[in-house]
Amino acid sequence: MAHTRRQFLTELSALTVGSTLLGPGFAHAEPPPETKTIRLLHLPAICAAPQYIAEEFLRLEGFENIQYVELTDTKTPGAYHIAKGLADISMWDLPALLPLLDANEPVVVLAGVHAGCFELFGNSSVNGIRDLKGKTIAVSVIGGSEYVLLSSIIAYVGMDPRKDVRWITGTKVRDAMRLFVEKKADAFLAFAPQPQELRAKKIGRVILNTAQDRPWSQYFCCVIAGNREFVRKNPIATKRAIRAILKGADLCADQPEQAARHLVAKNWEPRYGIALEVLKELPYRRWREANPEDTLRFHALRLYETGLIKTDPNKLIAQGTDWRFLNELKKELKA
Repeated sequence: MAHTRRQFLTELSALTVGSTLLGPGFAHAEPPPETKTIRLLHLPAICAAPQYIAEEFLRLEGFENIQYVELTDTKTPGAYHIAKGLADISMWDLPALLPLLDANEPVVVLAGVHAGCFELFGNSSVNGIRDLKGKTIAVSVIGGSEYVLLSSIIAYVGMDPRKDVRWITGTKVRDAMRLFVEKKADAFLAFAPQPQELRAKKIGRVILNTAQDRPWSQYFCCVIAGNREFVRKNPIATKRAIRAILKGADLCADQPEQAARHLVAKNWEPRYGIALEVLKELPYRRWREANPEDTLRFHALRLYETGLIKTDPNKLIAQGTDWRFLNELKKELKA
């Protein structure tokens, strides 16, 4: 399905004429970004579509050198790339950021984006969360996204994620799903497009869908986080980058077909049908409606109570968040 950059820009212009997606001139009224280079993470999940759609918006915001940084070490949680200054700003799932904030790593949470990208799959012996007791769960990285979120889920039903389940990993990020498919694990927390792939192959059953099942559906999955020093030195660039990603989220919500074509054209996801399914399923306008601080507090309380993090949730929020850009953009991009 051919879709050139020129076609995308033509469609983008048609969509934004007379709308608020480009904003009422705010970007042009602001000073230019302090840097014309921005480094984002290349996430192994197409639920991060707003970040890929944002490429053209980033150019409109004054960035000329847009880099997508590959995850260099699959055994290290990807968010560490932000903490170590290998990426400046990026979407990432909020639960995986909590251990970094707990360790006072130089990461700051800046905005929520959307909810719902994770689905918990189990084999025939798993009918609910409590059935995970004594079972084997496959994750990409101990301490990474699936591990932390599922630990919070397990703690929510009164179990201890450190004692009541067995965690296994492979040697690569994609190995976690392979371990489940090969029946070496009883459960697996899949992220888009993995749930769509498992359903297509009729493998496992969905135990929990974070896009539909409460309380998980009420909270953000993916947020925008930045390297603390980059945010401090480049507040204008930070705001412009956040604005570009949030406009990308709006585009995913309002024009999923167009967004899916762009993902295919840029080879972020080669299967148009899968891309479109993900974009239609996830609530990409959630950033306008919900408070990301609620999500951070919810998961931090679970992990704090089980001893997986040591920092009081209120202190964690105080030292690890900066909502000023989001608050400004909610007003500027008000629909």
